[in-house]
Amino acid sequence: MLMDRIALIVAIIGGLNWGCIGLFNFDLVAFICGGSGNWIARTIYTVVGLAALWCITLLFRPETNANTSHGHA
Repeated sequence: MLMDRIALIVAIIGGLNWGCIGLFNFDLVAFICGGSGNWIARTIYTVVGLAALWCITLLFRPETNANTSHGHA
């Protein structure tokens, strides 16, 4: 469950970066890392991609009702 949350957070951050690229033509990762071809930026892009792949698995997992397992109505 912790890995799910981490992957989701990273994927959301990556999505926000893509939103900045689409709306403002501004790549925050490239700006921070000194260019999109920099190894640091490429590593960040790779981590975001892996997080997105992990999030795909969330679509195919059986649903669990967390509310009932903690006694909530």
